[in-house]
Amino acid sequence: MNSKQHPLVVVYHLLDAENLASVRKLGLLSTRRLVEASGDANPQTLRRHRAKGERLASGAKIRDQRPMPPLALARALGSGLVPEDWYALLNAKVFFWLDVERLNRQRAACGSSPQVALVMDARRMLDDYKASAFVSPINTGNAMRAPARRNLTTFVPYERWRVDAWQHEVIEGQPARPRTHRPVELTIDEAIPNAMSYVLEVIPLPWGQKLMKDARAAAA
Repeated sequence: MNSKQHPLVVVYHLLDAENLASVRKLGLLSTRRLVEASGDANPQTLRRHRAKGERLASGAKIRDQRPMPPLALARALGSGLVPEDWYALLNAKVFFWLDVERLNRQRAACGSSPQVALVMDARRMLDDYKASAFVSPINTGNAMRAPARRNLTTFVPYERWRVDAWQHEVIEGQPARPRTHRPVELTIDEAIPNAMSYVLEVIPLPWGQKLMKDARAAAA
């Protein structure tokens, strides 16, 4: 098809409240950039499974990877990938949810640790970062409960998705997804140094509080 997919309007990012000061100063950084900034030069750090969250030497906190333990993840990977490849790939990206329900599920999984939701102007951000932007049709950080198959093509370049939807994604034994299948995630490679310039709202989410969908998000 030649007609383009409707562009994304609003996306959401959940961060640990302790990292907000760093985001205001340095922008949103991938786990790899955070690890590098902390002085850890060991590349294997980014290829191992994090069973629990960690605090880096810089003071930044990075999240656990409990929903994708190696054995479960291995069963979901295709094209010769191993879990270590997937961890490294995800550690090199900044992630955004496209709907508040998924953000709220992630917030619940964080327990009592204070969290902050960033409501982002996706249109303006993608104007500047479309060359390094990808969308995915699944939650790529979850490999539990009959996980969806995935490989490198699961991350579809944003500009390609706008033109031909999910034709980029090729999973052995799986038919192409319908054009109407909505993306689950938006990712930007490595870093968004000026992330705060795209923020529409900064919303603290203490334990038990959910993010409510506002009028701007409803247009998405």
